[in-house]
Amino acid sequence: MAEAYVRVSHLHFSWPDGSPVFADLSLRLGPLRTGVVAPNGAGKSTLLRLLAGHLQPSAGRIEVGGRLAYLPQQAALPGEATVADALGVAARLRALAAIENGSTDPALFDAVGEDWDLAERSRAALARCGLDDVPLQARLERFSGGEQAALNLAARLLQQPDVLLLDEPSNHLDRAARQRLYALIDEWRGCLLVASHDRALLERMDQIGELAPAALRVYGGGYGFYRDAAAREREAAEDQLRQLRQHDRRERLERQQARERNERRTGNARRNAPDAGLPRIVAGNLRRAAQVSAAKSEAVHAARADAARTRMSEAAQALREAPALDLDLPATRVPAGRTVLRAQGLRYACDGRELFAAPGLDLDIRGPERIALGGANGAGKSTLLRLLSGELSPQAGELRRGEGRIAVLSQGLDALDPALSVADHLHRAAPDLPANERANLLARWLFRGERMQLPVAALSGGERLRATLACLLHAQPAPQLLLLDEPSNHLDLDATAELERALRGYQGALVVVSHDPAFVEALAPTRRLELADGRLREAG
Repeated sequence: MAEAYVRVSHLHFSWPDGSPVFADLSLRLGPLRTGVVAPNGAGKSTLLRLLAGHLQPSAGRIEVGGRLAYLPQQAALPGEATVADALGVAARLRALAAIENGSTDPALFDAVGEDWDLAERSRAALARCGLDDVPLQARLERFSGGEQAALNLAARLLQQPDVLLLDEPSNHLDRAARQRLYALIDEWRGCLLVASHDRALLERMDQIGELAPAALRVYGGGYGFYRDAAAREREAAEDQLRQLRQHDRRERLERQQARERNERRTGNARRNAPDAGLPRIVAGNLRRAAQVSAAKSEAVHAARADAARTRMSEAAQALREAPALDLDLPATRVPAGRTVLRAQGLRYACDGRELFAAPGLDLDIRGPERIALGGANGAGKSTLLRLLSGELSPQAGELRRGEGRIAVLSQGLDALDPALSVADHLHRAAPDLPANERANLLARWLFRGERMQLPVAALSGGERLRATLACLLHAQPAPQLLLLDEPSNHLDLDATAELERALRGYQGALVVVSHDPAFVEALAPTRRLELADGRLREAG
């Protein structure tokens, strides 16, 4: 393996609208596993895209030692593409097949290069990611979101990189697939940089880097060590801020006392001058000297006060936390006895494979039920949600929906037009809402000022999810059934906690698919269903 490293020197980057992301950022990373943490929108994905060469900095230098591979959050290929296309080996496999069939075209040998064992290595990479029995010519339309995520990871491993950049690699993965990912990370010996909100994954890192506009502050150890160290630093910063505030109060008191003393001395000198028998010019000089002395004293105290305020501002900045979502969800109450949705005998086949066993799938949703839907990747959970929403039509069976609107949050976060702003999308969703009320709503979803006018393409994954939720939940009319497919995948840990609180306050029916057990528990589901072997069963 070549020397594996990433070096960044004095990096500057802003979005086209002038919004700054990095200002004089420098960092050095060697052959270690580094987890990157920061609030959504702070630039984690942007940093990885810059390192991978997908974005260009406005200033600064980026150096990478060895072969680099980059796995973005969204790496979907069209459904008609094949596994070989996703792995990036389709052309070379065709060249190999032509040579095996007797062709002697030199261009084919050039295309193959040294990759005579490419098919074997491709299958080995797929097996490492849990896709042992997947043919290289299989079409991707049959793949679940989790299977596509595993396939995209296999494609990067096949490149045999020295430097590997992973952006939320555990998103969409079921429990077994996450364990395989963790095993791969445990074995990694090159330079690994991971942007993630997965606590179990971050615990496996050699170090955690807290990203800021001008620095990546590195803490040795995994996520637990980082949290403990950050908590100790916060306590120290709180103590420092208390001391600085006390010092500032003392400075202001001393400044006021000095001003009053000077005023008394000046007043006494003015009153006593006629009685002292001093010539007028001498008395004037004394008064001017007193005024100069008072001005110098005032300047000294003012400088001390300014310095104290600067130190207080720096200390307060160190304590600044990610802003909390201030969510006011619409009134979506569903009476307990109302039937929101009824499905009987649903059948659906994808790429010739029947997802639901005969005689089909049955499901009733009544009142404000909270249903946690589990199952392995590829079991058909996302397809079932798309059937319930009406995006897909069942090939057999009956599906009856209640009168209320159904809102869907898909894994791909593809409901929003990348070219339009968040404000534009909310206007489309709630056209009758006055502009100032729409602005207030977006502010509660943390889109304030120019941020709400940014195109969706410029938002981070977590911001796109917040924007999508804002438009879904505040659309007219408000939804009475909410279908959530891995809703916490693109949120940072603080925002996930806020989303949990928001969804606990939702009063309609809810079906959630998530591989994050802590998130599911926080929603307090009233029913648990498991989709396995084409059947839907009550699970505990």
